[in-house]
Amino acid sequence: MNLIRNYRNWRAYRDTVTELDRLSNRQLNDLGIIRDEIRMIARKAIV
Repeated sequence: MNLIRNYRNWRAYRDTVTELDRLSNRQLNDLGIIRDEIRMIARKAIV
């Protein structure tokens, strides 16, 4: 059970990072995000 949950959390993290990485700096700025925050935001998304 934990293995499945861990895998799903990892996928959600990776998907979030990938999607945010695809945005331009201007698009990120419009969202109030700087590129250095992407991984922190992705970690918060799975909690």
